[in-house]
Amino acid sequence: MPRKMVDAGANESRITHKITIMESTTHQFQTEVRQLLDIVIHAFYSDREVFVRELVSNASDALEKLRLKQLTGVAIADPARQLGITISADEEKHTLTIADSGIGMTEEEVIEYLGTIAHSGTKKFLEAMKESQGGTQDLIGQFGVGFYSAFMAADSVEVTTRSWQPEAKPVTWISDGQQGYTLQEAPADTPRGTSILIHLKEDAHNFAQEHTLRYIIGKYSNFVGFPIDFNGEHINTVQAIWMKNKKDVTTEEYEEFYKFIGHTETEPLTWMHFSADAPIVLNSVLYVPKESPEAMGFGRCEPNVSLYCHKVLIDSKPENLLPEWLRFLTGVVDSEDLPLNISREMLQDNSLLRRISGIITKRFIKHLETLAKDDTEKYESFWRQFSRFIKEGIVTSWEHKEALAKLLRFESTFTEPGKLTSFADYIGRMKENQKDIYVLYGASRAQLENSPYLDALKARGFEVCFLTDGGDQFVIESIMKVDDKAVKSIDRADLELPPLDTPTDSPALGEEEGNKLTEWVSSAFAENFSKVSISDRVTSAPAIALQSADDVAPEVRAYLKAMGQPVPETHPEIAFNPHSPIVQKLATLRTEDEELAKLLAGQLINTALLRAGMLEDPSKLADNSQALLEKLLSK
Repeated sequence: MPRKMVDAGANESRITHKITIMESTTHQFQTEVRQLLDIVIHAFYSDREVFVRELVSNASDALEKLRLKQLTGVAIADPARQLGITISADEEKHTLTIADSGIGMTEEEVIEYLGTIAHSGTKKFLEAMKESQGGTQDLIGQFGVGFYSAFMAADSVEVTTRSWQPEAKPVTWISDGQQGYTLQEAPADTPRGTSILIHLKEDAHNFAQEHTLRYIIGKYSNFVGFPIDFNGEHINTVQAIWMKNKKDVTTEEYEEFYKFIGHTETEPLTWMHFSADAPIVLNSVLYVPKESPEAMGFGRCEPNVSLYCHKVLIDSKPENLLPEWLRFLTGVVDSEDLPLNISREMLQDNSLLRRISGIITKRFIKHLETLAKDDTEKYESFWRQFSRFIKEGIVTSWEHKEALAKLLRFESTFTEPGKLTSFADYIGRMKENQKDIYVLYGASRAQLENSPYLDALKARGFEVCFLTDGGDQFVIESIMKVDDKAVKSIDRADLELPPLDTPTDSPALGEEEGNKLTEWVSSAFAENFSKVSISDRVTSAPAIALQSADDVAPEVRAYLKAMGQPVPETHPEIAFNPHSPIVQKLATLRTEDEELAKLLAGQLINTALLRAGMLEDPSKLADNSQALLEKLLSK
């Protein structure tokens, strides 16, 4: 049964009608009613096929209303008749029939629901239409006229209906959607329910084709809670498992449902079945595939979570239902609280959609937290496929970044190659005198394990996280802290470390010689560096380059360069190892052979810059190496 329109008194009806039908009677639509019908047909629906969805949804509503009546124990016409929807088409006659065995309508209800359209609200609606700047989108949702979408494809529509009330007479309503409608008494043996016969327009004959109707019904109405019989075949055989209690759904049913909605033969990696009654009524099931489609080289994947209301599809790809970083999910979200517009094609209240998004996102993050705790192996499989999505979420979803940070996984100086750890595990292993979390960026673990930046941390027994994915620096700079522990990169000059408990006994450059060396280097390479120092931050290499506090990180510099943006100059700090024999020799050479000393210093500096990712022109290192060799060979 079509949904009831806005309430209005009978004295405000725009249509002249007669309650007792003894013969066919004709009723004329008034001008403003015809205007409203024209709007419904031509303005509210962007896709003609949705009229099938609307009529099937109306039929489902009528069946649900009758089911509730049956629960009260009242007398009902045709009590033995089964609840269901029947759809049939005749390609030769170009007709389509959608019938239900639901609550039906009395003569008075037919006039009220189908004859007056929006009651007295019609005039107010049209006035509001004229006043609105952007058309109908702010006004729709106020008029339940989905039934009239049939006229997008119909030359005429015949509605034959019999009420659930045993004494009610059946009636037929006929209209071409133009001037008015005709009422007449239907045959006495008309069964309970409503049958809508649509005579299709010439350019809509395809809606009588079996393959077209199967596609539309499968797309929009596959999960309607009552059986749909199409041309003698029961076609909605897949259950809407998201509406069931998850205790009543087997693993096999979850997997089969995923294959159905995901159009795949593979099982999902994991899934979340979630229901809530407050603050919003929600039912959903979301799946994570075993492999990321983006990792497989198919480009950026599109969201595959559909939005339903009462098991009727609203939008197969709704915008902003979930954040972009969750686009790898497949599934269904169903909410009966959705304020829908007249065509179900747009949500009237975007703020509600944002609330739904927030609720679902938080619950899915909790699902991943539980998975990581209860099934480490499966979570690591998830991480290796979908880590980039989680990191994208940290950078783009400010409200979720703290929760997502706890889902990060990485290797470290305390883990075996290939073994992942988390920030929670890292914090649990921190030394008593350690106040920060230490990280190091690079292309691979093998490269990072040879980094001179590790020297100072290893000497103090501190663990260092290895971050080897492109974009990790953006991610960590978005987080800044985990459980109130600052996350700091160990290649920064402003890194503060506690003093060593056991200083090294190896020979070191004296303080005076060290000061003279740093002054000389600063003078010889004037304006290249913000600072030159002798430091215990390095023990294995002669020198390291450290990012100064004002420098842009190498990863950010690479991004700016790739985007064709101006790249700020860097002024890193150079720290020399006082225990290095090469540095000690450099201190001597600066007074004995300044030309050779300058070449040696350039070699040490360029090598340090290269290892730090700060050497803008690698040819400088090659040229310096050649000049140094020539100088040495000439002696």
